[in-house]
Amino acid sequence: MGTLRLVLGDQLTREISALQDIDISADIVLLAEVRTEASYVPHHKQKIVMIFSAMRHFADMLQEEGINIHYTDYLDPENTGSLIAEIGRIAKHHKFDRLVVTEPGEWRVLDELRRVETEAGIAVEIREDDRYFATHARFGKWLQGRKSLRMEYFYREMRRETGILMDGDKPAGGEWNFDADNRKALAKSAILPERLRFAPDTITCDVMEMVATEFPENFGDLTDFGWATTRRDALMALDQFIEEILPHFGDFQDAMRAGAPFIYHSLLSPYLNIGLLTPTEICDRAEKAYLESAAPINAVEGFIRQILGWREYVRGIYWHKMPDYADSNFLGAHRPLPSLYWTGKTDMRCMSEVVEQTRAYAYSHHIQRLMVTGNFALLAGISPRDVSDWYLAVYADAFEWVELPNTIGMALFADGGILASKPYAASGAYINRMSNFCAECHYKVKEKSGEDACPFNYLYWAFLIRNEQHLARNPRMRMPYRTLEKWSVKQKQTCMDEAERFLSRID
Repeated sequence: MGTLRLVLGDQLTREISALQDIDISADIVLLAEVRTEASYVPHHKQKIVMIFSAMRHFADMLQEEGINIHYTDYLDPENTGSLIAEIGRIAKHHKFDRLVVTEPGEWRVLDELRRVETEAGIAVEIREDDRYFATHARFGKWLQGRKSLRMEYFYREMRRETGILMDGDKPAGGEWNFDADNRKALAKSAILPERLRFAPDTITCDVMEMVATEFPENFGDLTDFGWATTRRDALMALDQFIEEILPHFGDFQDAMRAGAPFIYHSLLSPYLNIGLLTPTEICDRAEKAYLESAAPINAVEGFIRQILGWREYVRGIYWHKMPDYADSNFLGAHRPLPSLYWTGKTDMRCMSEVVEQTRAYAYSHHIQRLMVTGNFALLAGISPRDVSDWYLAVYADAFEWVELPNTIGMALFADGGILASKPYAASGAYINRMSNFCAECHYKVKEKSGEDACPFNYLYWAFLIRNEQHLARNPRMRMPYRTLEKWSVKQKQTCMDEAERFLSRID
């Protein structure tokens, strides 16, 4: 008797462990578009299209190899709507008594698969996902006995173990980290490169039509859909990034500009996170560009750090801290998510610009997420659960294992400092320095208080006052709290009142 092999929508890699020993004469591969996965948060329309279209293309590729496929279309009248029920239905139909699946990337899906044996009556083998540099055991070993879990220490170990960007036992270029070189603002005259986008083919058009009909109220616009949905196209996107974009990535990775959602960012994270590209091949290509003097060390190191360092690190934190990590709320933030995160209707130009970019492309780069939408949520005291669900819904590359630590740990400091050594809180001055958003904003970034003042300015100080008990002893927060020590009680109360007035009428 053969084996039923399940491939999830973020496991579209031919070498995935669930397929490595497939018997094409007896086994069947199941891919299923199910309601539970499509609607556990109100996903951006483009995110659903990208994943479902990539799944359909992946199934076609496997069939061309002679592999037997059972593909459950979202509109299939026999579609049960959940992974467990689909596994049970297909296993019963084909008389399988064994399921092989690669470990899912999200805790809730793993919890669901652990119930398959009982609820669907089929034995389950859950294999490790070997597409990552660090196994769960390897990350657990790194955690042992550590009081400080900073990513930088883990990243250096990964560099040594893989040999990536190493010159013997020394880091290439003489430094482990070139982040200090990567904080330049874009010149007004800078002409940004045209990015490779992919016209929807017949399969993608069919999925777009289905999504428009079945998810009409979901956030997002399908007009500018241009994501790759095949490995071939994802490799073309990788080629363009390495050859044309990477040389400039380092200098401007923190820059923001109105009307320019992509700058010099890779746009590869959606393909990496659904399996069309692998972290090893991306890092190898970037390192090769450095070795061949096609890209400078600050650009290549900064890019590789995001994958070999940060991506691996947040995955490790996620799996070793879940499920309790999802409920972290160190600062006791409980304000509901304002509607402007969905509508983009606000006089704060930076917020409206990022939300509208997100609506158009299911994308904004990491500084826009951290220092605009994330920074505002932090300063406003918005519920971490609400913010996390929003990020998970609106971005094409968002899966909980990577999104949750970035939101809970980095953007909101809700884990109390496991990921970040201090809150990434900033006033309007940072946004003004790294973007042109402030130039035509309704508010004045240099005004600290009053009706015309940038809300980020008084929200910043109100945040510090509100959270003094939690943050004042943080060594990296000494400078702003020393400034606050000079404020009178009346000054502090005035600032708090101004922040509350703004937040009370934000919707």
